[in-house]
Amino acid sequence: MRKDHVVALACAGTVMLMTGAAFAAVPLYDLFCRVTGFDGTTMRADKPSDVILEDTVMVRFDTNVRDLPLTFKARQVRQRLRIGETGMAWFDVTNTSDQPVGATAAYNVVPEKAGPYFQKLQCFCFEGQVIAPGATVAFPVQYFIAPEMATDRDGRGIREITLSYTFWPTKDFDSAVG
Repeated sequence: MRKDHVVALACAGTVMLMTGAAFAAVPLYDLFCRVTGFDGTTMRADKPSDVILEDTVMVRFDTNVRDLPLTFKARQVRQRLRIGETGMAWFDVTNTSDQPVGATAAYNVVPEKAGPYFQKLQCFCFEGQVIAPGATVAFPVQYFIAPEMATDRDGRGIREITLSYTFWPTKDFDSAVG
């Protein structure tokens, strides 16, 4: 095989590898964040904590909407709870248009180092929602702050956490409805 053929094959292989890596980057990053809590990604829990400490944390709730005719509000601006205690927050979403709206909520926490300790038991996030024209829908979030936060080097000293949600248009909503 001639040298220029080898170079051409190596270049073509590199282009294919880089293209594959580009498509895999987003899902792999998402998986990494969900497993590690990196970048403020909260964790999912199967059951409530069986340890409740006396230390408390203030949890603030932030709501945002991007490019949708929705109003989105937390019923409470903040909640104080003991570390390990199960909390429940309610969010109301109202469709202010005369058409159904497809939306998906993404979330994160600040400070980012609190992500691994913020454990969700129930959440409406990352599930597409269809909200009827003029309707208001209540969405619950059940959560707790893992007791490890009080003793882990990265978590010690965190006394306030902001849970932020943003509703985005759901991709392929029109094809799913009609």
